[in-house]
Amino acid sequence: MSVRSTLFAAALTLASLGAAHANGLRPIEGKSIDLGGVSGVAYYTVEPDGFHVVTTLAEGKAGTPVRVVSVLAPDQSVVLSTSQQAGALEIIRKGDSLFVRKANAVSN
Repeated sequence: MSVRSTLFAAALTLASLGAAHANGLRPIEGKSIDLGGVSGVAYYTVEPDGFHVVTTLAEGKAGTPVRVVSVLAPDQSVVLSTSQQAGALEIIRKGDSLFVRKANAVSN
């Protein structure tokens, strides 16, 4: 096995280990979102009034994309969920850090 293959395998292993926990996100870094049949990407920018979290979601490959912008102050969060049993995703701001984690589905 080459050094490149070993490093690639190690990176995949570390990435899969971190996927079970809340993942930190850096500004402008995209994070894939999977809520069952609905998927997309989220990223954020740092602005004077807070972290602007931009989430774009669509159902399948042919679904119409929906863009949601949330402004998070410290210790605020936003939950994204669907009616499917895929659960929900929570985007949390803790101080100057942003985390994405699986959350329990929100029921109405």
